[in-house]
Amino acid sequence: MFVRFGKQIISAKVRADSSIASRRLSTFSNLIDVHPDVRIALNSNRPVVALESTIITHGMPQPQNLETALQVEDIIRSQNVIPATIAIINGRVKVGLDKNELNNLASLGPEMVFKCSRRDLGYVLSKKLSGGTTVAGTSIIANMVGIRVFATGGIGGVHRDGHISMDVSADLIELGRTPICVVSSGIKSILDIPRTLEYLETQGVCVAAYQSDTGHFPAFYTRSSGVKAPYNLKTPQEAALMIKSSLDLQLQSGILIGVPIPKKYAADEKVINDAIEYAVSAAKKRGIAGKEVTPFVLEAVSKVTAGKSLESNIGLIKNNAYVASQIAVALSNLKNGRENASESDNKEKDETRKKSNVPVVVGASILDICMMCLEDDLKFLLYLMRKIVSMIGGSHLNASSQKEENTYLGHRVSRIILMLHTVCL
Repeated sequence: MFVRFGKQIISAKVRADSSIASRRLSTFSNLIDVHPDVRIALNSNRPVVALESTIITHGMPQPQNLETALQVEDIIRSQNVIPATIAIINGRVKVGLDKNELNNLASLGPEMVFKCSRRDLGYVLSKKLSGGTTVAGTSIIANMVGIRVFATGGIGGVHRDGHISMDVSADLIELGRTPICVVSSGIKSILDIPRTLEYLETQGVCVAAYQSDTGHFPAFYTRSSGVKAPYNLKTPQEAALMIKSSLDLQLQSGILIGVPIPKKYAADEKVINDAIEYAVSAAKKRGIAGKEVTPFVLEAVSKVTAGKSLESNIGLIKNNAYVASQIAVALSNLKNGRENASESDNKEKDETRKKSNVPVVVGASILDICMMCLEDDLKFLLYLMRKIVSMIGGSHLNASSQKEENTYLGHRVSRIILMLHTVCL
């Protein structure tokens, strides 16, 4: 048997984080299916970005919903980060969807799938139904498995006239009790932004703008809400340090980072506000309330603006995914003791990993049966069974061939090769 050791010694803190991630995953394994890419990344302290699924099920029309979902995941992967779209499919919580699952989810109409916040999760699972997770629902599940960065379009908030109707989004409550960083373009501009920011302050949520020209918190379709943000972050590293400090303090509350919509997608403030006023008024006349308001108003605004609001929505979501990926990489570097690592350093490190490990071989054989095991979880082991191979040539040859393959699904893995020796008499 031989065990391969890396040249660098992994710190006790990193090992502890990895152990915690593994325990989290096993705790909820009877309820949650974690995609192998996501599982490997979490167990090895690699960057992961969570994505909600109500954008797919309720937020966009077909086929833009599926196209956008795939493009957003590609943007995240381009930054050497693993995307984890979260949804409920046939009563199973899914963390990370494959293309078939994304396609199936996107093809369901809003009437065929639930919009799942905290209150809906138990019911939808018990009935083995399907649902798109809101910001609140996604935050809960991401925290369960140990994902700390989450990208979305905009969060819910206090509705206009919310001081009368008491219509306040569960997203705000969840941010007050869930340690996750939500990267968005602020609060949806169909809501009461000043009151929402006041409510977040009451909930103990850290709110910051990101590279804002004015220091104002963004307003989804427009770059400024006119309300000054408490903080204005300049770099992914600055954001990551803030996240890590909050986690180290075990505050158990979230962080909301508002990224202004890119200028080329930003809407004219007067045009968009007039469209919103019209849509909100129409919703009242039709008696639309609760969680049905947001999708109705967004669709109405899209019609009034001749589809330009949908284009803006897609543009800001992609930008938020890019920013969240950069923050996730910076946070991963901090956790792994690489505070000063740049994006190019990370890519170079990935390219040189094949040269960084040297196998140590004990014993010899003619026929070796080699098995690579990344997880003692039986379900996950079955997924990896295709990696079991028989190789003729002895331990030395097989160890050498393994030296050329140090990554799996884009991630560094620790390998233990078991050699079953046979002797020919």
